[in-house]
Amino acid sequence: MVFSSLLFLYAFLPLSLLCCALCRGIRAKNICLLLFSLVFYAWGEPRYVFLLMFMALADWFCALRVQQAEGSGRKLWLALAVAVDLGLIGFFKYSGLICSIFGPVPELVARIALPIGISFYTFQLLTYVIDVYRGTSTARESYWDVLLYAALFHQCIAGPIVRYQDIAHELFEERSGREEISDGILRFSAGLAKKTLLANPCGAVADALLLKPEVLSDPSLFAENLAKLRELSVLGAWLGAAAFMLQIYLDFSAYSDMAIGMGKMLGLHYPENFRHPYMARSVTEFWRRWHISLSSFFRDYLYIPLGGNRVKPARHLLNLFIVWALTGLWHGASWNFVLWGLYYFVFLVLEKSFLLRWLDKSRVLSHVYCLLAALFGWILFHFTDIRLGWTVFAGLFGANANPLSDFVTRTLLGNKIFLLLVSALACTPLVSSLGKRLDLRFGEAKAWRILRDCLLPVALLLLSTCMLVGESYNPFLYFQF
Repeated sequence: MVFSSLLFLYAFLPLSLLCCALCRGIRAKNICLLLFSLVFYAWGEPRYVFLLMFMALADWFCALRVQQAEGSGRKLWLALAVAVDLGLIGFFKYSGLICSIFGPVPELVARIALPIGISFYTFQLLTYVIDVYRGTSTARESYWDVLLYAALFHQCIAGPIVRYQDIAHELFEERSGREEISDGILRFSAGLAKKTLLANPCGAVADALLLKPEVLSDPSLFAENLAKLRELSVLGAWLGAAAFMLQIYLDFSAYSDMAIGMGKMLGLHYPENFRHPYMARSVTEFWRRWHISLSSFFRDYLYIPLGGNRVKPARHLLNLFIVWALTGLWHGASWNFVLWGLYYFVFLVLEKSFLLRWLDKSRVLSHVYCLLAALFGWILFHFTDIRLGWTVFAGLFGANANPLSDFVTRTLLGNKIFLLLVSALACTPLVSSLGKRLDLRFGEAKAWRILRDCLLPVALLLLSTCMLVGESYNPFLYFQF
C-alpha cells in the first residue's frame, strides 16, 4: 500500500484518523496508531513485519541495558545494537552486492527479497539507541513505544528519517491541539497532487525515452536496451534526463510532504526533508537542501564522530570519502549508487578546495553548474548498469553518432512542454512564497480560510483521484530503500 493509492486515500487513512480521533489520551491513540502502522506495513510485507518487530525489540532491549550499565558495558550494549541493525540490513540489502565481488551471486542469495523501508527504520532505530548512549534521550520502558516510533506508517517506507529525540515528547507525552489539522490536510493534498499530477507524468516521459526500470534491470535485454539508448537523439537524451530529474525530486518531496501533513493531522511534527534543492548554486548547497534528514544523519552520527574537519587534511579527506561512499550505498545495493555517492564526493572536495570561490562570482553560472552536476548525477543514479548510463551520457553530446533530434522526440516534447514547465516551477519556492504572501494579506478573511482550508484541498484530492482512476502508471521509486 502506498500513499498515492485509492485504497489508502479513501479507506485506510480516513479510518486511521477517525479511530485515533475517537481515542482518548495519548496512550490509547498510540495503541491505535501502532495497530494501523503494523497493518500498513504488513499489507505489502506480511513476512517482514516480523523483521521490523525484531529489530525494534533488539534496540529496545539494548537501549535499556545501555542506560543501566556503567563504563565499558555501555559501549558493549551499544555495539551489540549497532551490530544487529547493520548486520540485518547488510544481509537483506547487500548480500548480493557482497557476493558479486567474489563471483556469481548464488541463487539462494539472489532470491532474498528486500524489506521495504528497511533503510529508513534502521537509521531511526540507530538514532534511538545512540541518543540513549549519548544521554540526550531516555530509554523507553515499553517495547511497544519503540516499535511505534520505528513503524509509524507516515514515514516508515519513504522518510523523512525522524530522530527519536525530535519526536519523543510529542509522540509519548504531549500533542499539539487541533489548530494544525487544516494545515496538515493542505500539506498532504499538495503532496498528493505533486505526486499524481506532476511526478508520475514526468516519470512516464522519462521511461518512454530512458526505458522502464523493469526493462533496464533484465539482463537478457541488455543488448536490446543498449541499442535503443544508442539510437536516442541528443534532444531525447536531454529530455529524458531532465524528466527523470524532475520526477525524482517531485516524487520524493511529495512523499515527505504527505508524511509531514499526516503527522500534523495527529499533532506530530516531522522535519522538513527538502528545501528546493534545484535552486542551489553549488553541490555543497544542494546537499543542504536535498534529503536533509539523511544528510544530517550522516553528519551527526558518522562524519562528526569520525573527526569531521577537525583532523589533518588527509584524514578529513578519508572521512568525506567514507561518508559519501556510504551515502551512495544507502540508496541501493548496486555499484552505480556507490559511484553516485563518490561522484558528489569529488565535487565537494573540489568546491572546498577552490571551486566555491569561482562560483561566488556569478549567480547564473553557478546555478547552471549545479543543475548540470545534478542532472549528470541522476543519469548515474538511474542506470544500475553503468554501461547503459554511460551510453546516455555520451548521447547528450552526440557521441553515439546519434541524431540531434527525431520526429518522436519533438512530438513528445511538444505534447509535454506545459507539463515540464509547470513541474520546473514546482521545484522553485514560487508557490510556497505566493501562499505565504496571501496568508499575510488575507489570513483573517473568512473567504480566504474557506478557500485555503476546504476548497483547495478538496480540489487537489479530486484532481489526484481522477489521475489515479484514469492512469495505471503510479510507480513507487523507493523499493530499494
